[in-house]
Amino acid sequence: MGSSQLLDVVRVTRAVFFDFDGPVCDVFAGRPAAQVAGHLAETLVRHDAALGAKACGVVDPMEILRLAPQGGESALREIEEELTKAEVTAVKLAGPPIPGAVAALEAAQLSGRKVAIVSNNSTACVRAFLMLHDLRHLVDTIVGRAPYWPDAMKPDPHSLLKAAAQLTVHPHDCTLIGDSVTDVEASKATGGHSIGFANKPGKDRSLGDAGADVVVSTMTVVAEAFSHSPA
Repeated sequence: MGSSQLLDVVRVTRAVFFDFDGPVCDVFAGRPAAQVAGHLAETLVRHDAALGAKACGVVDPMEILRLAPQGGESALREIEEELTKAEVTAVKLAGPPIPGAVAALEAAQLSGRKVAIVSNNSTACVRAFLMLHDLRHLVDTIVGRAPYWPDAMKPDPHSLLKAAAQLTVHPHDCTLIGDSVTDVEASKATGGHSIGFANKPGKDRSLGDAGADVVVSTMTVVAEAFSHSPA
C-alpha cells in the first residue's frame, strides 16, 4: 500500500491513537518478555498449581494476564500488579523510542489533531517512558489497560472508545497506529481507521489481511504524512 492510501487515511483523521509497544517503544528490548512471563508463571503457581503449569512456557506476559482470572481474584490482582511493576522496570531499560516515533507524535500534534496513546500495557509504564524521554507534552491522553480486567484489552474496543470519549472525538474519526492484528481488530470494532505498522517480516501481510486501511514499514512515513496534511 502506498503513500496515497496513507494520505487518504490521514485526511479523515481527527484524533490519532498510537499503540505503545511497537510504534513508540520496544517495551521488552532490555528485559526479555519471556523472562517476565516466567516470573508471572511462577507467581501463578502459588495460586493455582495446574494453571501455573499451563502458563509455564508461555513467552507473552499478556497471555498469562489473560489466564490469571481462572485462578481467582487474588491471582488476577497479583499478576496485574507484578506485570505492571515489570513493565515499568522494562521501559527504563528499553532504550530510545522507535525510530520516527517522536517525529510522528510531533507531526500529529502540530497538524492540529488530538493525540492519544492507547495500549494493552499499563498506564504507569507508558507514563514512565514518556516522562523518561520528555515526551509527555506530545500526548493529550494515555489509556492503558483497564486494571484487573484483561478481557478489555485489545482486540476489545474498550480502550479506543475510552480514548475517543476523553478527547471528545467520534470513534469513526479516529485512527489507530498499531503493529498487531488485535490493534486492527479493535479499530474496526469502533468503526474507526487503522494504520498497520509492519515492524517485522510478514506483518505487512497479516495486518493487511486483518483489514488495516494502510500498512507502513516505518514511523517516519507516518510523520511525513501528518506533516503534509493539517487537520
